[in-house]
Amino acid sequence: MAEITDPVQKQAGKAATEWLIRLQEDPENPELQAQFADWCAEDPAHLDAWNATQKTADLMAKAEPSGTADWQQFLEARREGSDKGDADGQQNDAVAALLNIDYEKAVAEGKVISAQTRFQKRGNMSWRGIGLGGVAVAASLLAAIIGPDIATHMQADHVTATGEMRTITLSDNSTVTLAPESAITVHFDGATRFVELLDGEAFFDVTPDPQKPFRVGADQVMVTVLGTGFDVSEGNAVSMVGVEHGRVQVENAANVPAVFEILEAGQNVRVGQDGTVIRHPSPTSQIGAWRKNQLIAQDQPLSEVVDQLRRYFIGTILITDEVLAAQTVTGVYRLDDPVSALRGMARAQKATVREITPWVLVVSKS
Repeated sequence: MAEITDPVQKQAGKAATEWLIRLQEDPENPELQAQFADWCAEDPAHLDAWNATQKTADLMAKAEPSGTADWQQFLEARREGSDKGDADGQQNDAVAALLNIDYEKAVAEGKVISAQTRFQKRGNMSWRGIGLGGVAVAASLLAAIIGPDIATHMQADHVTATGEMRTITLSDNSTVTLAPESAITVHFDGATRFVELLDGEAFFDVTPDPQKPFRVGADQVMVTVLGTGFDVSEGNAVSMVGVEHGRVQVENAANVPAVFEILEAGQNVRVGQDGTVIRHPSPTSQIGAWRKNQLIAQDQPLSEVVDQLRRYFIGTILITDEVLAAQTVTGVYRLDDPVSALRGMARAQKATVREITPWVLVVSKS
């Protein structure tokens, strides 16, 4: 959903989510029901937040996520302007009717949200003056129901759905393997080769051509290839680059302080939005381990690891506690069984995983 900046609304929304979980876990508790009634009566903002949260939960419970084939067909139909997406369009119109919004307007607003988010991440302040109203909020909710990051994916040349991996051969015979829920755009001309990672993670195996540099852009970094195979991912205001073979140059010249790193095989770098750089070695067999359905975590925050896992789970994973989200995780987990992987992470943190609906998992303290 669009970011809520009002601190009262933000706090009320967080409290409403907590009440939703507590009431579903213990629905027959009269004392809890009385406490909830008192909370609703304290402030009109509380009741508004509760109504919005309950409506969202009801919609998520009713709307089963589309399958990979349907999602791809929908995107292709939208891009080509054809009538292939009629069945998906009927579903989208039905969801839009529930939200009382215009679908096409919502998608258009969603594109603005996506662009605003990406430009703000890169330090461009010119987008901050754009006002986003109720349609923008509804657009974000609509995108969450009918598919992941619809606005970003509609701008992409190549996308993958939840749990899907795909290898694309580019016009220069370089290959890009996309992790689930990832998206790229490809810009090739007579002088340069440029691929932008819009979302997710990708492994690149590049055909050398000294006359045409190959560059990859992510949120925090620009990677220049010197003939190599390497992995790039982005999320949580951090971009990561790992080299399996060859060498790459990593920089973020648009930010202060500037970053300039040369990586060779078996080296990784994590670049934060503030220019923080963390380098560490890694066995080359672990670079892009997701291609073998492995998630390898090394002293990473739980929230960051769960972000990677979300690409393999058709639904939503929530962490209810900020302290829990910040606890570090180390281990190897199977990506072809994301629920078991999540439960394994939770056990290591002395936390539990609760199923609110078939598509909503909540991680909380035991």
